[in-house]
Amino acid sequence: MSSVLYEHPLNERIRNYLKLEQLYSQAKNCLHCDIDLSHQIFFSSFFAILDTLERNDIRGELIKDLEKLEQNLVIWSRAPNVDNSILEDNLKQSVSLLCQLKTPSPQWLQLKEDKFLSTLKQRYAMQGGSCSFDLPQLTFWLNRPHTDIEKDIHHWLSLLTQVFSSLALILKFIRQRTSFENVQCQNGFYQDNGEGILLLRIKLAQDANYYPTVSGNKFRYSIRFMLPCNETGRKYYDQQVQFQLARC
Repeated sequence: MSSVLYEHPLNERIRNYLKLEQLYSQAKNCLHCDIDLSHQIFFSSFFAILDTLERNDIRGELIKDLEKLEQNLVIWSRAPNVDNSILEDNLKQSVSLLCQLKTPSPQWLQLKEDKFLSTLKQRYAMQGGSCSFDLPQLTFWLNRPHTDIEKDIHHWLSLLTQVFSSLALILKFIRQRTSFENVQCQNGFYQDNGEGILLLRIKLAQDANYYPTVSGNKFRYSIRFMLPCNETGRKYYDQQVQFQLARC
């Protein structure tokens, strides 16, 4: 049966990681769409990525996580029945990404020096500030040959490769920390100890008419299942619920 996957972070670091992952996916997907229709999504996502990188020490957090991953991979290599070829590939990738991230000037900082992007970023920070009459340079850019536009987007995204290759590797191992378990709860409510958990992954049947809302931290978390409601927006689902849960 088809299912819907919901993910919820239990600390600010993983919250930023998931936010960046989604924004980067949105920006990349615009490469396969009509840029006239998708440029607002692209630049909104792209500038949100830059803001998140500037306001948080994402590079420092990624370096710490990659160093922990490297140590764990070395330990796992000594375990029996381990596929050493896959493990070595991941170890080489983590070491390579660590070296790239530790360079004094990260590649993505070049984006701050791009005058075209800087002007657009200022306007996108304002509500309705990206209208064509405020940004004739954007209209000019959108009317360049498609190959030139695509080349620009590829270049801008390539400067984020170090960050997002590191992010993808770290999130892959976080998600693989544990498998899904079948869980049943009464009255549409479930809670448990959050110690050692970074990320909750919840699977519900696609035809379920309710959805989960999560609150919690590294000490404890709760999952409350909700129904859409035309009068109040949403309301509690107070019946028995069966779902799948991975505590990563």
